[in-house]
Amino acid sequence: MKKMISMILTAALLLTAFTGCSREAEPQNTQPEPPVEQSVPEVSEEEQPEVQPDEQGESQERNDSLSGEKEGEAEDELSMEKPSEQEEAEETDQSEEQQEEESTEQSAQPQSEVVTEQTSVQGLDTTKLGWGPGGPVDEDNRPSGATSYQEKYGQYGADFIRENEKKIYLTFDEGYENGYTGAILDVLLEKQVPAVFFVTMPYVKSEPELIQRMIDEGHIVGNHSVNHPSFPEISTEECKSEVMELHDYMKENYGYEMSLFRFPMGEFSEADLSVLQQLGYKSVFWSFAYRDWLVDDQPDPQEAIQTIESKCHPGAIYLLHAVSKTNTEILGQVIDDLRAQGYTFCAYE
Repeated sequence: MKKMISMILTAALLLTAFTGCSREAEPQNTQPEPPVEQSVPEVSEEEQPEVQPDEQGESQERNDSLSGEKEGEAEDELSMEKPSEQEEAEETDQSEEQQEEESTEQSAQPQSEVVTEQTSVQGLDTTKLGWGPGGPVDEDNRPSGATSYQEKYGQYGADFIRENEKKIYLTFDEGYENGYTGAILDVLLEKQVPAVFFVTMPYVKSEPELIQRMIDEGHIVGNHSVNHPSFPEISTEECKSEVMELHDYMKENYGYEMSLFRFPMGEFSEADLSVLQQLGYKSVFWSFAYRDWLVDDQPDPQEAIQTIESKCHPGAIYLLHAVSKTNTEILGQVIDDLRAQGYTFCAYE
């Protein structure tokens, strides 16, 4: 019994000692909470508000307040901001480069189109060439301007001069009517001379009786375009339209199939010649022309006869304008004189 009581007392003393040690250690393990003003709430990137232009000042104040935090926290913030700034700089550089490329492309595109239009269409030269049959002549009185162009561009079905034989091909240009075409047709009928009349759409529509007479009397009605533009200065599609609109009109209203074309003002390019060839046309230029189209400044008839006959040559393609009073007056004599020199007036084939 005494032994049991002794054990109970010993256990009670041990329990008292253990409880006292626990109370003394408890204050040492508890740390004070940090002051509220020193805590910096962490905000995720998703929760950060988008900074609008008018909020930049307020945003800057927030950044300034963050600069007073601990050195480690500031370094962490800087380390997070730096990649963002680099990415922003890279995006800015890329944006500037993209804008510069787009600007370059926009400025270069019209130049590229112009260069293409001026230099080649399917590899062909589109440089505008003006036609003038002048220059020196060979021993047969054939002008070098015509013969050189014939050698260079004849492959496109273009005629600047015909074969070196004593043949003449008579052609007239008709942009409008000045009252002389009927009289010219009378002379051609009397002399049994075939000719080519190159007409525009306004002429065809305004002079249907003359057009029908040309056809009925065996002459060729040639295509001189709808509106008489300079072909090297318009697009390929416009060139085709200028030719085919008149072509179709003649076919529908006269049952006539056009096959010869004369470039307005004689202005052409290598590419234009190819376009006409693809449309099934022969391009007809000339190896002789003179200043006969000015209705208010007509050449003297005798001087005109001298000029026309002295420039005659084998294979000559004559260009005369039907609006000329002088041409109408001298045409019969010129035909007689050149026939007397051994020339034949031939139908164009």
